[in-house]
Amino acid sequence: MPRIPAVTAAEAGPFGRLAYRIARRRYGSVPEPFAVGRHHRRLFWASVVSELGWERAATLLPAGVREIAVYRTATVVGCSWCVDFGTMLQRLSGLDVDRLAHIDEYATSPLFSRAERLAIGYADAMTAQPMTVTDDQVAELERELGRAGLVELTQMIAVENMRARANHALGITDQGFDAACAVPPGHRSVDGAGPP
Repeated sequence: MPRIPAVTAAEAGPFGRLAYRIARRRYGSVPEPFAVGRHHRRLFWASVVSELGWERAATLLPAGVREIAVYRTATVVGCSWCVDFGTMLQRLSGLDVDRLAHIDEYATSPLFSRAERLAIGYADAMTAQPMTVTDDQVAELERELGRAGLVELTQMIAVENMRARANHALGITDQGFDAACAVPPGHRSVDGAGPP
């Protein structure tokens, strides 16, 4: 249960109820961060517009590269809601979600391509406290993905850090979007406290 309650449909106002209906139709349920965010109506709409914008703009990279980096970021931060929702989105996109159980072995696992391994390592470096991104790492990613691809990857990892940290802070946990949603066992969040 989140640290502050979700705004119910009855309390959401007419435009909020419409947004909830659209979300329910799209995802099967109203995402809890969405309903908690409704407490601040201006930020709620800013978030809706931002999410739609990132979804439409971040299409240069192969979905597998982008989504595995976002997933890794969620696991490192310890956001079980993000892992749950992200796993569902990967499954619905036709990506191999079974390999997510092996993400901690990414550096040597044949389940991950070279580009995916580089993206996961970059997600780790960007999410670490303090960040551990190096010039060599960025140069290697630029060679692999191109400049625009590197910018997209960086932005999406940064966006997931924002989402995951906000959800973690507000106590928003997995909602049951996907059966494979558990944060990998033994995985520690960046603050060392483990999943929420």
